[in-house]
Amino acid sequence: MRNVIFAINLTLDGCCDHTKFNPAEDLLEHYTRLLRDDVDLLVYGRKTYQLMVPYWPDIAKSQSETKADIEFAQTFVSKKKIVFSRSLASAEDENTRIVRTNLRDEILKLKQEPGKDILVGGVDIPSQLIELGLIDEYRFVVAPIIVGEGRRLMEGISLRERLQLKLVESKIFELGSVALRYLKQ
Repeated sequence: MRNVIFAINLTLDGCCDHTKFNPAEDLLEHYTRLLRDDVDLLVYGRKTYQLMVPYWPDIAKSQSETKADIEFAQTFVSKKKIVFSRSLASAEDENTRIVRTNLRDEILKLKQEPGKDILVGGVDIPSQLIELGLIDEYRFVVAPIIVGEGRRLMEGISLRERLQLKLVESKIFELGSVALRYLKQ
């Protein structure tokens, strides 16, 4: 069975608003390895999808950014994507499928399909999946900054019971960010 991995960058004060800070080059390399080695399907909501596309496909085409940006962009573009949306009329890339059905049922079906793991990003869809108990692994990269504003991780999540996680890996990056990998117990 495929695992569902939730990966996100955040600050020490829990901000996950990507406009408040930028990941360093070694973080892009970290995420490129994750996409290349561990997952073959990306799952987003409309907002996150529209932040990622056309931004990364444009970088993959233009080749005008750093080597790390280009490698991430090319890896991102190569992956299949599912976008959960009721309002998105069409997808901007051919590897994307829009899903309007029940989130829980679709994720359970995807978990049963053969393939590598499933990576979910953003805030809204992962929050719903956390509430449904469908996230198997959490990969947080915590930046050594406090921004004092912006959207916080897991705002408004209502859990039936406390979620116990087990730390299985950590890595410190050059500029002080820390990657934490947790498994659901």
